[in-house]
Amino acid sequence: MGHRSWLLMGLLAALWGASYMFIEVNLDDGMSPVFLVFARLALGSLVLVPLALREGALGEIGRYRRAIAFVAVVQVAVPFLLIALGQRHIASSLTGILIASSPIFTALIAARYDAEERPYGIAIAGVAVGIVGVALLFGLDLSGDSQALAGGLMVVLAALGYAVGALYLKHGLRGMPPIGIAAATVTLAALLMAPFAAFAMPGDAPSVQALGALLALGAGSSGVGFWIFYTLVRDVGPGRASLVAYIAPGFSVIYGATLLDETITAGAIAGLLLILAGSWIAAEGRLPRRARATPVAPLEPPPAPPAPPAREPA
Repeated sequence: MGHRSWLLMGLLAALWGASYMFIEVNLDDGMSPVFLVFARLALGSLVLVPLALREGALGEIGRYRRAIAFVAVVQVAVPFLLIALGQRHIASSLTGILIASSPIFTALIAARYDAEERPYGIAIAGVAVGIVGVALLFGLDLSGDSQALAGGLMVVLAALGYAVGALYLKHGLRGMPPIGIAAATVTLAALLMAPFAAFAMPGDAPSVQALGALLALGAGSSGVGFWIFYTLVRDVGPGRASLVAYIAPGFSVIYGATLLDETITAGAIAGLLLILAGSWIAAEGRLPRRARATPVAPLEPPPAPPAPPAREPA
């Protein structure tokens, strides 16, 4: 990749890795998870829709309306809400680590439903390594606290939603431009959340810090972030673009430790290394690249997309 692509990759990892820090700031300010999710989706839509219209990427929405609705719920609205609910009880850095388990779920689901993405050989060992990493986090960092355990489970379920949505997106939305998928699903998810957000509006005006974090989360991570990701997909291909999923969790840990004064335990670092190693092995240990169809790139990230070549979270 050229210097420009590497700079974009670093900027994207920094934006997506910061998502959980921005969520933490707004939760600490008293904003409800429901309103937070709606606001970030609405802000992301304001960035993505004009870009998609400029590229003429929304012309076939009607043809894909059912698939768009499914992805908007399973891979956007529900995971975003689960992350915000779960992060009330666990640290932002731990959230970023757990979300990185999404490729593990992709491999597990593909073993039954997607021959092209099904893990073979060493990839199966990668799945096992990743599961050990998740279990380590639950056994060391989340043990003894029922609320933290529940929060961790919510985040893991969000990672599962990312995996389900990405595999469905690959087959159900093949042929629609990726930036069009991002704009349509984020906008629909915002509309779905709007009625609930009306009953969860903040009682007090958010602080300047919270408003800044919300703007960075919505327009930055969910808006500009997706635009950068699909620029990388166009310039260097989905396989290389998906490498951001292995860089972003490191940023979430750094932000949590340096800006939010979160304690990063040895168990968290060990879990991160095991999850990322397992995800990488599970992704690269499948059938040879030339024998697999290239799926549509995932919409969210959280940052952990399905196995390369490959839409969260925050």
